[in-house]
Amino acid sequence: MKTKRVLLACALGLLVAVSAPAMAIAQVLQPVPEVVAPPRAFKTAEEHYNYLKRHHRGGTVHTHESVPKWEGLWEASYNSIALRGGVSPFFVGPIPPGLAAGGEVAEGVLTPEYEAAFKQRREHMIPFNEQPYDRLTTCEAVGPARWLLEPYVREWVNTPTQSWWMNDLANETRRVFINQDHKNIDGANSPTGDSVGFWAGDQLIVWTNDMWPADYFRGYPPFSNEMQMIEVYQLVQEPNGLSRLEAQVTYYDPISLAKPLSGVYTWTRATVQEDAGYRIRHWDCDSNIQQKDANDLTTIRLPGEDGKTWHQHRNPDLPADLSGQTKTPGEVDFDSLIGSAQ
Repeated sequence: MKTKRVLLACALGLLVAVSAPAMAIAQVLQPVPEVVAPPRAFKTAEEHYNYLKRHHRGGTVHTHESVPKWEGLWEASYNSIALRGGVSPFFVGPIPPGLAAGGEVAEGVLTPEYEAAFKQRREHMIPFNEQPYDRLTTCEAVGPARWLLEPYVREWVNTPTQSWWMNDLANETRRVFINQDHKNIDGANSPTGDSVGFWAGDQLIVWTNDMWPADYFRGYPPFSNEMQMIEVYQLVQEPNGLSRLEAQVTYYDPISLAKPLSGVYTWTRATVQEDAGYRIRHWDCDSNIQQKDANDLTTIRLPGEDGKTWHQHRNPDLPADLSGQTKTPGEVDFDSLIGSAQ
């Protein structure tokens, strides 16, 4: 199928992009940042965010002239969670397999239920040497956690009242509402959740909640619909003249994580793309929502039409009854009810 060929091409491209020689060169040019843990242990993202806001005395009120500018195109660089850098909390050993099958899953990072689900996912990868189905196939937005890792270019646009973060993949734009409280007038989670934040000098501190259950990256662990994130962004200038955008991130998920998980993500200027005059265009994902039937004809199948739940369509390699996998916590799984009635 065209979809699988596209996904395989993406996987191969990523594996080449994160090869050891390339990473060695990148680490010479860019010092490897350390993970900065929260100032103390917090039970929830809300507690963490409120502590930082008190610590920074409510934050900095910027004007259009003073707000930090992170203009230009940026691409993912070193991070401590997956793919790049050779470190990961989810695998035992210095080099995680990531997109490829194999490797030993680290114990105690995920809750028992999610650790078992992750091991099941890894087992399903063995015949194909990759995760054979990815939820992006149906044009779903990557979600905030995976947004941090996608290798495609992105842009940041900061204003005193909002910060817009645009990803070249899937037309996914994250909006951070500055000095505002969370709002959810729909009473439901969404693919990118709701993000609020405040400036502390040149640091942007962000709290995101109300996300759909998703994963950290293809082949990596899933998380639940109760995931929340704290992100602290800052533009860092190196002595050699290079600059990077750095985010210290802490994940809070009582369903999937044994305890809060912290990591560091970085981006560097995509100078090659800038020099070529590249512009972010509308992402055309139309071909990925089509399937072929036994007669090689194109069909479009909606979730629920064959009795499978929304979770089963997105994650066929995970347990069908994995908790925290409805769009919104406490939501009635109507797909399941329809399927059982057929």
